[in-house]
Amino acid sequence: MCGRFTLTIDPDELQRTFGWLKVPAQLTLSPRYNIAPTQPVATVANNGQHTLELFHWGLIPAWAKDPGLGNRLINARAETLVEKPSFRSAFKKRRCLILADGFYEWRKEPGGKSKTPMYIRLKSGEPFAFAGLWEAWRSPEADETILSCAIITTTPNALMEKIHDRMPVILKPEAYERWLDPNEQESDKLSSLLKPYPASPMTAHPVSKLVNKPENDVPECIVPVK
Repeated sequence: MCGRFTLTIDPDELQRTFGWLKVPAQLTLSPRYNIAPTQPVATVANNGQHTLELFHWGLIPAWAKDPGLGNRLINARAETLVEKPSFRSAFKKRRCLILADGFYEWRKEPGGKSKTPMYIRLKSGEPFAFAGLWEAWRSPEADETILSCAIITTTPNALMEKIHDRMPVILKPEAYERWLDPNEQESDKLSSLLKPYPASPMTAHPVSKLVNKPENDVPECIVPVK
């Protein structure tokens, strides 16, 4: 699964990397070193606007009676998207990019009694986009709509398989247009995009257990440790 990630660069750098992206002047993006579920994440929905928005991390299906369901739907397995009631409609109609510049996973150590947090990013340091799904949930009791999302995961590449048995789907830039197409898509035409990202452009290093606690959202979270 993908349970924590980072977005530490400023909006100007995002704009340079994603040249087509519209970043609203009123949107405040502070460096984030330990983004956790239920928090707002930088998202681009397939609504034809190409505008950066903040969505709740944890997908709340439109049919959910309790928004708390989203706390359990932070990830969606690529292999079962068409089968799961929580995800299959969004897979066809409501896709998004979730922007990041790194993510964490916990590596089991020999004996299985301890885990080492690992920070994974591109060697270039550039930001990238996770493949995601989104929903708009409207409260039946209050005049409120919550925009929420989930990160799609897949099997690991050669780098990640030494750390964990899953990894988030990182889309290549040439896939953005198809993924953000606002039209309903056939599932089989999208599934080919949900493959492990190549290992060679990626790197990983162990980090402090500071990251184990979401309240520790500090630069020290990503600093390599021995």
